[in-house]
Amino acid sequence: MSNLVCENVVKKYKEKEVLKGINLSIEKGKIYGLIGRNGAGKTTLMSIMTAQNPATRGTITYDGMEVWENREALDHLCFSREINSVTSFGPNNQKVKEYFRIASVFYPHWDREYAKELIQRFGIDEKKRIMNLSKGMMSMVTIIIGLASKADITILDEPVAGLDVVAREDFYRLLLEEQQESGRTFIISTHIIEEAADIFEEVIILHDGQILLKENTIDLLDRCAHVSGLAEEVDKVTDGLHICHTENMGRSKGVTVMLEPGQKLEKTAEVTIQPISLQNLFVAMCGREA
Repeated sequence: MSNLVCENVVKKYKEKEVLKGINLSIEKGKIYGLIGRNGAGKTTLMSIMTAQNPATRGTITYDGMEVWENREALDHLCFSREINSVTSFGPNNQKVKEYFRIASVFYPHWDREYAKELIQRFGIDEKKRIMNLSKGMMSMVTIIIGLASKADITILDEPVAGLDVVAREDFYRLLLEEQQESGRTFIISTHIIEEAADIFEEVIILHDGQILLKENTIDLLDRCAHVSGLAEEVDKVTDGLHICHTENMGRSKGVTVMLEPGQKLEKTAEVTIQPISLQNLFVAMCGREA
């Protein structure tokens, strides 16, 4: 049974439709990557999934219970988002210690010892005010909130923003360890796709307020490739295939293809067939005009 389900979710701000009939099922015990360009509707979707923002139309349920104004369902959900002038638990002039204290009250499964361990590991000064933390330290606070909440479904919005490469790798290790030990479900929204791709069991691509795909990451990349060579030879090899993106370079051509079940690429000496990374596939699908 799916844990968290969105059915025909629409969100409008005045005349602008930000989400356009989202249908999405989040299953137990997986790490999802939610990726999309700025303005695609990622933060809006995550806030609606956790009842921090009402949908214009549609329903969101956790194990069959509607999440809106339902404490029983919300006790299983956590949305830890980037900190700005107003944090999830009040204005950002409060001290870090107070911020964690409020979080411990808000999340009924809060693990105090785990939070303390993470605070020490990241070197967080709890006496500082949130507003005086560096960008990286603010990200660490959001990570601690998400992990220590012990919520069955935990959503992290840009958790590694401002972190250096060492701290990012530390976060990925912590996330994998926690997921393997607890079986929790995580949804990670990030623009740093390349280094995070390996931890995503499934990827969800959101574009212009719509779900383009939701698929096992390995299976998706196994059926995608980049084909390059003389234009006429590339056209022969890719005839009838779904082409995500085309680049023309004089007499040469490069295309990104996505194979359907039963389809395959015929290798020839005239073309080069290369695997494609999740980041490059995303750019091919969403980053350029067709």
